[in-house]
Amino acid sequence: MTDSRDGRARAEISFAVNGEPKTVHAYPMERLLDVLRQQLQLTGTKEGCGEGECGSCAVLMDGMLVNSCLVPVLQAAGSNIVTIEGLAAGETLHALQEAFLNCGGAQCGICTPGMILAASHLLREKPEPTLEEIREGLAGNLCRCTGYSQIVEAVAEAASRSRANP
Repeated sequence: MTDSRDGRARAEISFAVNGEPKTVHAYPMERLLDVLRQQLQLTGTKEGCGEGECGSCAVLMDGMLVNSCLVPVLQAAGSNIVTIEGLAAGETLHALQEAFLNCGGAQCGICTPGMILAASHLLREKPEPTLEEIREGLAGNLCRCTGYSQIVEAVAEAASRSRANP
């Protein structure tokens, strides 16, 4: 399929998002962020800087934390992507989502999805992180509202809950 505006060809690209198979028609170098938000209507993934510096657009791709503003959608072909919408189980929030709400870790909401996905990745790798490990695990995510203490507290609370309720 060709877009007559500039002659570049769109490609059919398939991958799984939040456990569901998806096929999109997109320019191969189109950002995964834009495809998620515009074609798939998964607007929980936010654009902060558009340069891979802030982490607001972070998603899990095959279990790895990536900045979706830096990933060409063609690179996602055949992969399994988890966005913030995929963490909750229906109406039941993920423990991290609840902890962010309870601890005041979610304020303006721009960094929150990326922070939560970064925390999810961290807790999968280190289920009992120290406060320093939490800070390191979130280091690629910038927040302008909270001062980070509520975010670190939320991740520690979620880790503690996971230990109490395996």
